[in-house]
Amino acid sequence: MRLGILSDTHNQLARTRLAVGLLLDAGAEVLAHCGDVTGPGVVAICAVLPCYFTFGNHDADVVPHLARAIDVAKGVCLGWGGEVTLAGKRVAITHGHVHTDVRRLLAGRPDYLLSGHSHVAADRREGPTRRINPGALDTAEAFSVALLDLATDELRFIAVPR
Repeated sequence: MRLGILSDTHNQLARTRLAVGLLLDAGAEVLAHCGDVTGPGVVAICAVLPCYFTFGNHDADVVPHLARAIDVAKGVCLGWGGEVTLAGKRVAITHGHVHTDVRRLLAGRPDYLLSGHSHVAADRREGPTRRINPGALDTAEAFSVALLDLATDELRFIAVPR
């Protein structure tokens, strides 16, 4: 299973649409949004595939609207962070702005912890957990998303044109 990962879209609808298209072209079968969605339009764009969403610090004022949009789109709302099992792998998803959420999820020793917030793409290990930040689609030096093959553990960052 190939998991498309995006974060920090900040309601950049055209750029999010382009990024999701790039993930689809690369073979994404499911999406994970690591927060700072900031608008229901982004939810609708991501709904072309099964999608898991978490809230970020810029979503705090619009949580009810986002939760409703996620429900309408038949997405899965993980609130401020949660864990799912995909292709036999435990995948924790959070925004990363609240360190207690990160610690709570890491304590469960998932295979992967996906997060955003820093707007900087990253891939590193923390104990048994591979931590992945796909980058951002707003206010970043370079826009990016990521594609993770859960069967092979191969990660590919995908540049999103300005």
